[in-house]
Parts: sequence; C-alpha cells; structure tokens
Amino acid sequence: MTAPLEHLSRGGRLDKFFIDGQWLEARGAAKGTLVNPATEEAVTRFALGNHWDVDAAVSAARRAFATWSRTEPNYRIGLLDRLQALLEARSELFAQCLSLEMGAAIGYARTAQVPLAIAHVKAARDVLQAFPFIKQRGHTAIAHEPIGVCALITPWNWPLYQITAKVSPALAAGCTVVLKPSELSPLDALLFAEAIEEAGFPAGVFNLVNGDGPSVGSALASHPDVDMISITGSTRAGIAVAQAAAPTVKRVAQELGGKSPNVILPDADLDFAVSMGIAAAFRNLGQSCSAPTRMIVPRARLPEIESLARKAADKIVIGDPLSEATTHGAIANRAQFDRIQTMIGVGIAEGATLVAGGEGRPAGLNAGFYVKPTIFSDVHTEMRIAQEEIFGPVLCLIPYDTVEEAITIANHTVYGLGAHVQGGNMDVVRDVASQIRGQVHLNYPTWDPHAPFGGFKQSGNGREYGVEGMLEYLEVKSILGYF
Repeated sequence: MTAPLEHLSRGGRLDKFFIDGQWLEARGAAKGTLVNPATEEAVTRFALGNHWDVDAAVSAARRAFATWSRTEPNYRIGLLDRLQALLEARSELFAQCLSLEMGAAIGYARTAQVPLAIAHVKAARDVLQAFPFIKQRGHTAIAHEPIGVCALITPWNWPLYQITAKVSPALAAGCTVVLKPSELSPLDALLFAEAIEEAGFPAGVFNLVNGDGPSVGSALASHPDVDMISITGSTRAGIAVAQAAAPTVKRVAQELGGKSPNVILPDADLDFAVSMGIAAAFRNLGQSCSAPTRMIVPRARLPEIESLARKAADKIVIGDPLSEATTHGAIANRAQFDRIQTMIGVGIAEGATLVAGGEGRPAGLNAGFYVKPTIFSDVHTEMRIAQEEIFGPVLCLIPYDTVEEAITIANHTVYGLGAHVQGGNMDVVRDVASQIRGQVHLNYPTWDPHAPFGGFKQSGNGREYGVEGMLEYLEVKSILGYF
C-alpha cells in the first residue's frame, strides 16, 4: 500500500467526511472506486455522500458563519499561515497522493502541482492582510462583507491546486465553505481536510463531502442555505450547476472549458517560442483548461515550426509516474483516455498532417492510461480538433498569412479562457494581446498567483486569484451617513 493510502486508512478517513469539525461516517452506503491511472487497477474504495451529508455540512457552515464572518482579519491570517506551514510540511505526501490518484509524474507533482497549490494559500493571506473592508466615499461607507456559505466544486486535473484556489480566498473573505472535490481524485481533499483540522480552524468553517455530481453537486447547487457556488469543470457541468442554482438566485462563479491559442508572430524567436509552446500545451499532459493547444503560426515558416515541434515532443518521457526519469505520467482516468484517443482519430480522419504521436499507447506501455504526445499540422480552424476541447497532449498547428488573420483565428472559438502571444516587437505583441479574449501570457512570463484568472464566453464567469479572486466571495454594501 502506498504512503497516502496507508495514512488515510490508519485514520479511517476513506469512509468519512469532515463536517462541523469532526470526521463523521457517511450517511449512505454508496462507495466510489479509485483506479490507479498508471496500472488501471482499483486501489481503494471510499465513501460517496448524499443529500443528507450535504444538509449536515451546509447546516454546520451556516452556524459557523455567524461568528467566523465577524472574526478579525489578523485571526484569519494566523490560521492561513498555519495551514500553509502544514501543507509545506506534508508536500511529499501530497505529491505521492497526486501521482497515485491522477497519474501526475512525481517530479511534476513535487515542482508544480503541490507548490503552486500552496502558493494560493499565501496569496490569499497576503490579499487579506492589505484588503480594506470599509472605504469612505463622502459620508458613505462602502463595505465589503462575506457573502455567506460557499459550495466549492473542484475538478480532477489539478486537484489540490483548485482546492486551495477556492478555499483560501473564501476563508480569507470570512465565508464558510463546503467542498466537493472530484470523485475521480478524492484523496488529496481528505489530506487537505486533515491540515485544516490541525491548523485550528473553528468547527463548521470548512466542511468536506466527497461525492458525484448528481448526488452531491446538484444538492449543493440547489440548496437554499448555500449563498454562492463556485465550480471549476467542463462547460457542460457549469451549465448544469447554474441551472440548479437559478431557483435560489445564488451567486454562481464558473471556471470552465477552453481552447486556448498561442499566436507566434513573424518576428518571434522560433526555437524559444515553439519549444516553450510545446511545454505549455503539454504541461499536466494537456489536462489544463487553459492549455494553449492551438499554435497559430506564420504559414511561410510552417515546415521549420513542424521540425521544432517534433523535436520538442521527442524529448517528452512518458512512463511510470513514480519514476524520476518520467516527465509526463498517465492520463487521469479511463474516460479521458478514451476521449483523447477518439479525437486523435478524428484529426487523422479530418485530413490534418500528423507530425508526431498518433493513436494508441507509446511503445513498451501496454497497460495504463498512457498516450502519445500528438501534434497535427495544416489544421484548419473549422476542424473539430481545432474547436473542441480535447484535454490531452494534442496540439494543432494552424497556419496564418497575416497578423489580422491570426487574431481572427485566435478568437474563433466558443471559449475565451487563456491565450499566449510570442514576438519580438512588444508594441505589436501588446496590441495583439489586447484583441484576444481571455487572460493573455506574453513571451512565456513567470506564473503570477495574484493575476486574476477567468473566462470570457463559454469559458465561464467570475475571477480567481489575487484581489479579484477574493472579491468573488464578498458582497458590496453601502452605509449612508457612516462618516
């Protein structure tokens, strides 16, 4: 048995939820099965919740809100500091957990999945420290007050990262929360709940109920005592949550799908732009909503770009997630593995040029959800592979003749989440960025946990990270005659 499973089994956590400061037995008998993506073998069973568990968690959060919402910021800062320290102390346990439950290469889990998740806790703490909850406007006070009980639904692809991106600002704002992580990657949420408990957060401030969308997600979305729901997931799931939430007129924040462009301008350094573009598109095996999987390139330089892209893909080492030599592990689950294989077949059938990869597992890997890093060229923007979110290591090279055409191609999607622009003339780079929908990265900058992130169009609404991320969990209230 692996370290995370040993740890959780010793505490009996797999059959329990964290509600009102206690580890409570699930109220129903439903169980989920965790499958190791690297072996396709079932490794453990865990409890799935129902509407009774949701009611208990929401009731606990509602009771706790009355006092938690009125705590001093410095008190909440101290708790976030302790939470950060506990997560850092257990970073290796979290890394092993992520490798087991969603197939992340252990090196990537240690250097990206876990530390970037912890960075969200620190970012929320820093925002809270500087945030003015009351501002003066003439004789009127403009107050920001916590919205209330927040239901947080997180995905399987960046499990811990998405938990901290939502939980941290919600708690910093003074809200209480009920977390429903993905039933496909539930273990890291149990470890996170342990850290919350040991950090000393008051009972009911944070509650965890594992479960699926129909049983737990829908119950949270429609619950009359939930004031806000934040979901990261597919556009389909976001629509379902919004529909369930509508009758109770609660706030809904959605971080949904994407089909992000990477515009390579004619004066870009191709060696740098293409190699980094492959790395960005294939990070986390392309299982990122903002992965730039449409590389929009000058037609005149397409053969050179194809060669550079092939060389970059050849450096990727697919294999056992626990091997130090592996750069990219296994796809997180069977459904996503099948989806990727289907879409690679679609690209071939549509007549795109296969530059690298293709259908099937990489050579020597006969079991596990492993896929070949795949690059298509001569892709037309109307092709399915250029329009549909594949959520895997599949990149489209889409040629353009003019910069204006490149911008049109970049925006020719129902999504608008992330984008990249590469070029030497920064005036042109900035001008192109100003015309693309979504968050834009210029020449592969360092990640900024304070940069607000969120979608346009069918990529959702609301923002996460930084000040804007905390504002999502606050209501604005004016008090006339206050000053």
